[in-house]
Amino acid sequence: MATATAATPAVSRRVVAAEGAPVKRLSLSDVQQGSRKLPSRLVIHGQAKVGKTSMAAYCDKPIFVISPGETGLHTLIDSGIVPNIPNIEIPDFDSLMQFIGELTTTEHSYKNVVFDTLDGFEKEANRKHCTEFYKGDWSESGFLGYQRGFRSVASGPWRELLAALDRLRETKRVGIILLAHTGVANQRRPIGTDFHRYTPAMAKEAWELTFGWSDICLFAEPVVVATKEKGDRVPKGHGGNTRVLHTEWEAAFDAGNRHGLPSEIDMGGNGKEAWDNFLSAVKSSRQIVKQEKTP
Repeated sequence: MATATAATPAVSRRVVAAEGAPVKRLSLSDVQQGSRKLPSRLVIHGQAKVGKTSMAAYCDKPIFVISPGETGLHTLIDSGIVPNIPNIEIPDFDSLMQFIGELTTTEHSYKNVVFDTLDGFEKEANRKHCTEFYKGDWSESGFLGYQRGFRSVASGPWRELLAALDRLRETKRVGIILLAHTGVANQRRPIGTDFHRYTPAMAKEAWELTFGWSDICLFAEPVVVATKEKGDRVPKGHGGNTRVLHTEWEAAFDAGNRHGLPSEIDMGGNGKEAWDNFLSAVKSSRQIVKQEKTP
């Protein structure tokens, strides 16, 4: 901010933004009723090859923003399983933020921006943060000590990333779709017995922030039934051909939505069916809500 002179009176810091632009004072006339009708912030997580990428490929006018080394979309395109979709591979976290800014400020026709994968980009955020603040030290005396690196990434660059995605969504009115790989981790409980659950392959600090930020979080899973028949020493798994999207939180995984979706959505036999079934569930839920509100 320039130094005030006799010709240029000082402006109170209380009404000046960080960039130097005057801040509008809010009043009751600024209160609005209803929503801004923005596209949803969608997260889909699940184990590798469960169909996350092929499902997102059939959203309306997508562009895929791909983390380093992620080849799933390219393989699906080469195999003819999904259309030839616009995509770009991002080399690092700074480039990711720069490209999100480009999408926010430049005219384009994309309706959905798909980030594949969330955990891949988190690794880049961790790498950047470790280099800048811990001199590349990944040991217990550096980034990994007391989990401080993961906490500072979540409160710093990861929060900035989510804010940038919100600006993109609000400015261009595009849907934001984040895809994440899922693994199995031990859930420690303050009271009761610990147990295993599915959790995205990223630090819990960044994931918890993302989960709370999302409007819809889907957990994609093949349906497997374990049975133990006579003579079996241990139960055997059966099935796996049917895949479903879970929309509500359970002890075994994170999921949730703000649309009144059914607890499970059938993914069908391919990516297009999975996306169409998801859209159909969203539309049906909206219709049910409207009917419930009608006197």
